[in-house]
Formats: sequence, C-alpha cells, structure tokens
Amino acid sequence: MRIQGRIERFSFESRCLASNPLGDPATREVIVYVPPGLRDGERLPTVTMLPGYVGHPSGVVAYDPFKRNTVELLDAQIVAGECKPFLLVLPDCMTRWGGSQFLDSPAHGAYQTYLVDEVLPEVEARFPAIAAPEARAMVGRSSGGFGALRVALDRPGVISVVASHAGDALFEVTMRPMLTTAAAAIARAGGLAAFAEKLVTEGPKGPLDFDAAFVLAAAAAYSPGEDGPLSLELPVDLETGMVRADVWARWLAHDPAELVLTRKEALAGLRLVFLDAGDGDEHGLHFAARVLRDRLRGAGVNVVHEEFAGGHRGTSHRYTVSLPLVADALARG
Repeated sequence: MRIQGRIERFSFESRCLASNPLGDPATREVIVYVPPGLRDGERLPTVTMLPGYVGHPSGVVAYDPFKRNTVELLDAQIVAGECKPFLLVLPDCMTRWGGSQFLDSPAHGAYQTYLVDEVLPEVEARFPAIAAPEARAMVGRSSGGFGALRVALDRPGVISVVASHAGDALFEVTMRPMLTTAAAAIARAGGLAAFAEKLVTEGPKGPLDFDAAFVLAAAAAYSPGEDGPLSLELPVDLETGMVRADVWARWLAHDPAELVLTRKEALAGLRLVFLDAGDGDEHGLHFAARVLRDRLRGAGVNVVHEEFAGGHRGTSHRYTVSLPLVADALARG
C-alpha cells in the first residue's frame, strides 16, 4: 500500500458474537490505520468506519493499481496537512446474510454491542487512542451510515461525531419500493427458507436477488423472531406483494429519520453530523439526507449537508470531503 502511515491488524474472540444464531465466526479481525508522525506519548481520536451492505473492511485497504483506495487518500490528506491525524478503525460486522445493519438482534447476533463494548475498548487498549466520547466518531456509507447514526442515537455518550454517506433512513421513501422486487425474488425461489439456502450457496443472481438479500438481512435486524434465524417476519406478502402493516411498523421503529424526533438526549451530545448523498441516488437516499438535515437542525444539532452529482455506488471518494471535517470536530489531548 502506498502510504506513509501504517496498517495494523489484530484479531480477538468476541464474547458478544459467541454462539450467534447464524453460526458466523466469533473471532474477527480489526484493521487499524495509524497515521505518520505520531509523537511519543501522543494520543489520537478514533474514527470507526462502517462499510455498506456486503461490504468488508478489507475492501477499504485493498490495493488497486489504477486508483488510490480510501486509506491511501486519507494518508495523503494527512501528510499534506489537509486533515488532522486520527486512528481509523475498520471492524468486521459481516453476517451470512451479507450484513448486520450494525444492530443487536436475536436473529443474527449482538453486533452493535460488539462494536461499542468490545471493538472500541480493544482498540483503545492496544493503540494510543483518546478513550472519551468527544474524541470518537463513526462514519459509514449506506448501511454503514445507518449503523453510525444508530450508534449515536442508541448509545448516548459513546461517540460525538457522525458522518453518514447516503445512510439508510426515511424508510417509507427509500426502502418500501424495494419490498416489491424482494418479494418477487423470494417467491420465485420457493419461499424464504429456499431463498436463504440459495443465497448462501450461490450468492445473489442479479438485481432482484440482491434486493431480496438485503431485505432478508434487514428483516433479521428490524423484525426478527425468537425461534431461530428464519423465524424473522418479512414486511411484504409474498403472494400479493402488498406491505404487511404490522411488520412494516416494526421496521419504521428503526428508521433514523423517526428516531431523531425523540432521542433528544443523544442528539445533545453530538458535535457534528455530516450528511450527503448523490442527487441521483437510486434508492432516494438524498431525500432521506434532506429530511435528516432538517430534523437534526431543528433539534439544534450542528449539521453539514451536501449533495453531489452521482448515484448510490462508487462514492467512497466522498470520504475526502467528510473525514477532514470529522477530524476537525474531534477533541484532542
């Protein structure tokens, strides 16, 4: 990798993920970028970066001969003095269904608790990190943006800065249309159990399967059952394609655009929320970002909001905009 800082990796066995319902590994790797020029005794803020659905932290540091990856771009900004230094933390929250939405669930495991109660303390014990909420941020794209928002909303006093790039929110606009294509793919496969088996053995075959895979993973997070991974409830009827109002209400209870209206204590501790999305986002997540902007500002939160020309994918370059602002908002020792 073409950087002046360094990449370190460590693994540990998670107590939270032990015996998780999907049988996914409890031992996970955490990747940490340490910037150059760290002085003896100096401690740095941390920024935890959460990938989108089916994303993995290894992708953030993957080598590409034709373009710089996210860490290489960040390293160049830090070296040039365009971004204050920090420790970048890349945790693994993958599940058999392609993602956990970074939430605790009886259908997939305790991934938010894993992030907050295990990953952050492990990093702060192993690296020169400032162990204080005012020096911690979480950032992410798509499902990762959702996860960052939810840690801020669900766990007051853990982080103080958030960046959400096209993060999942405003479900009535952004997720409801996906339920139709998901229902078609799941029904075509022969039902939920048959689709889930096919997903594990073959992966998604085309856009309909991908939507269905996401809806399966999201249902595990938003509408789980208590009797095993596939006891979850889908918010759409597979016969008619119509929304099941009772299950959909369970999904809406997880919507950050709704939660910001009531989580006043959590919002009071935020130094900055950065929001952006492409003006042609295929899921309409630029609409979600606009609504979040207005509701957060209405609650007195310091919000930076931007829209750019583009869609939902291929937007990792936007971290060159958000990370300097995030770094500037974090406290330093």
